[in-house]
Amino acid sequence: LQNLKNEHAVLSDQVKNISTDFFAQPELVGALQLLGKEHEHLKKKFVQQQAERKRLYNEVIELKGNIRVFCRCRPLNQAEVEKGCNDVAEFDSCQDNELHILSADSSKKPFKFDHVFRPDDNQEVVFAETKPIVTSVLDGYNVCIFAYGQTGTGKTFTMEGTPENRGVNYLTLEELFRVSEERRGFMKYELFVSMLEVYNEKLRDLLVLNPSETSKRLEIKQAADGTQEVPGLVESHVSSTDEVWKILQSGNCIRSVGSTSANEQSSRSHCLLRVTVKGESLIDGQKTRSHLWLVDLAGSERVGKIEVEGERLKESQFINKSLSALGDVISALASKSSHVPYRNSKLTHLLQNSLGEDCKTLMFVQISPSSADLGETLCSLNFATRVRGVETGPARKHSDHNELLKYKQMVDKLKHDEKETKKLRDNNHALQLRLTTKESMCRSLQEKVMHETKANQVTTTLGFLPLLLLLNEQPDELKMNDLVGWLRWY
Repeated sequence: LQNLKNEHAVLSDQVKNISTDFFAQPELVGALQLLGKEHEHLKKKFVQQQAERKRLYNEVIELKGNIRVFCRCRPLNQAEVEKGCNDVAEFDSCQDNELHILSADSSKKPFKFDHVFRPDDNQEVVFAETKPIVTSVLDGYNVCIFAYGQTGTGKTFTMEGTPENRGVNYLTLEELFRVSEERRGFMKYELFVSMLEVYNEKLRDLLVLNPSETSKRLEIKQAADGTQEVPGLVESHVSSTDEVWKILQSGNCIRSVGSTSANEQSSRSHCLLRVTVKGESLIDGQKTRSHLWLVDLAGSERVGKIEVEGERLKESQFINKSLSALGDVISALASKSSHVPYRNSKLTHLLQNSLGEDCKTLMFVQISPSSADLGETLCSLNFATRVRGVETGPARKHSDHNELLKYKQMVDKLKHDEKETKKLRDNNHALQLRLTTKESMCRSLQEKVMHETKANQVTTTLGFLPLLLLLNEQPDELKMNDLVGWLRWY
């Protein structure tokens, strides 16, 4: 070790004594300096190009809509076929964003979304449409992907999948690791995963190692930067999709499930997987921190539909309350209300920074094609239509029905304004007639006053005439006394 230290010291001294004369060719020094300048120029240009790519990419996402809605329909299962249930969902082979639902009266009700997945579309087809919005989280944007629908429509299958047929959660993390590896030369990323559930309006950490800690009370707090955080929530650093899959499996083992008439293993809580992405540019040192929320919501069916009582009834009431709060938030965003009621539910409070402003949101509405679930299917599709009408960024997304309603309201307002204008015009004409009458009366009074004033002037002059004649005949010393006496008499 001492010999190595001595050798290191000798080499260090040699390096310090190296000068430009060390090189055999002076041209080499100039070439290196030129390459250094070119490197700095390319580095600056690369940073500009990366910023432009990020801007253009997210502009494309915004043009498609910062809140996008995908509809996925599962196939009829064996039990439904045996019961004689009919398929009420119809798809147009030429349109990948429309479907029709056959109502009880045989009429067809159309629905239009950003994309509609048919029963034979696999997980890869679904994720191919999801992938563009996922990459935004690596650019520093908050992203939220959630599945909505009644129990038994495939929400958990879409989000989590199976070991043989992975879902959006796994494929999303796989894509994040792949892109971060591609950018390894100029960006450094770190990924952290948290998993929690909202059960009966209480937060439960699903990644705690000690089972006794699952009852630990968690609260949502506002951080210094204005974002919502959960102090004490376990956050695991991950570097591969295999680690993520193990985390998902361990978290699902303690998730709250229960049996209902709709599903023997129905999810009785909202499961939220949060991926925190920390990025740092190796070129200019710029840092980003963003969240990706992957949410598997509890079933949206009405309480009377699943025939529950006791603890299951209580769970269903809390589920419906939180989903109603989500609907209220969506409505407030759609109407551009000055107040958005995020705090009405733990679910919406957690997702506050991913449901507004410039975040990216994707909703999967899962539906059943069975005629037995027609009522719930229509409710889910109507809710999804409301979500699709929300504007949170520069992009404007409106369905045809909303456009017609908008123009109808404009026409109604125009008719109302025309009536008000006519009414004001009539009032103005009446006021002008009254003003003309008043002006005529005023002129008559003015003429009468002028006539009386002239008559008074003549009378006054005639009254003073004897006095003037008298004063003119008297000497000067008597004029003043006579004048005062005359005035008193007059």
